Amino acid sequence: MISYFYKLGYALLTLLGVITVIFLLFTILPGDPAQMMMGQNENQEQLDIINKKYGFDLPLTTQYRYYLNDLSPISFHSAQKDDFSYFDTKKYVGTSLLNIGNVHMVLKYPYLRESFQKNGKKVSQVIKETLPNTVVLAVSAIFIAILLGITMGIISALTKDQWPDRLLQLVSTIGMSVPSFFSAIIFAWLFGYVLHEYTNLNMTGSLYEVDDFGEGTYIQWKNLLLPAIVLGVRPLAVVTQLMRNSLLEVMSQDYIRTAKAKGLSLFQIIRKHALKNALNPVVTAISGWFASMLAGAVFVEYIFGWNGLGKEIVDALNTSDLPIIMGSVIVISSVFILINIFVDVIYKWLDPRIRA
Repeated sequence: MISYFYKLGYALLTLLGVITVIFLLFTILPGDPAQMMMGQNENQEQLDIINKKYGFDLPLTTQYRYYLNDLSPISFHSAQKDDFSYFDTKKYVGTSLLNIGNVHMVLKYPYLRESFQKNGKKVSQVIKETLPNTVVLAVSAIFIAILLGITMGIISALTKDQWPDRLLQLVSTIGMSVPSFFSAIIFAWLFGYVLHEYTNLNMTGSLYEVDDFGEGTYIQWKNLLLPAIVLGVRPLAVVTQLMRNSLLEVMSQDYIRTAKAKGLSLFQIIRKHALKNALNPVVTAISGWFASMLAGAVFVEYIFGWNGLGKEIVDALNTSDLPIIMGSVIVISSVFILINIFVDVIYKWLDPRIRA
């Protein structure tokens, strides 16, 4: 139990470090955010209004304190309407717990501010609309990597130094060497353009498409195939290599020789004894890759026109929409930390020795 509290504390400190770095990085960037929002139509009166609304006229330390206050589930807000930290129900979604003089202690959802370029749309709403598409893409890609990677790794281990092993090793090396953005361009051109007549796949497209008659949207599952394969190629290669090496190591253990002496078939030995113990390094790789996919899907989503969080980040970078960039990075970092904690639980199920 103590170890879990330690890991939780370490995770919170890590997240605080990420938030601090992100805030400082985008705060000290050259350029005036208020002028970026106004564009060509700026005047001093409007700039002053925007600076006051978003707190750009406050000292850096005060901005940082207010930013942490907005992100915290339990926060403190002024009772004065003209104060920047006033608990405005149009901004915050939560409830007041108690009042201490002119200060409200509030339980709320983390507030990621508003977009600079989307007419004041909440960043949380933008992420809510795009993150599910990225999660679907990442889950599909990691599923392909797990299913094919473990299978290929087992085949490679069982045919060590034979031609299937050498072929799979070659394929894995190529898969790890080729960048995702290059694979995306090749796959989109080859299967979405050159072979479109046979594959019926498109070069670009998202999970949801608009109906031809304008009657709403519908799910287009075929658009998921190419980006999921491209995004899953590199983790597939890693899982194949790790599964092969781990299984070869496990198969050389004494208890495997004992199982063979008892007359168990190779299939029974792998299924009941070797596979579970060989999965530990694979789980480590899968957890890291799945978390990184949420960030690494940027180029793949942009090339395939997949309306996910990665594509939204690229668009935000092009328009200097800092709140969306900052909010997206914080959400991705939080997911990464949660996955790492979850993996620790999986370890204890896979290897009982860790429980001791």
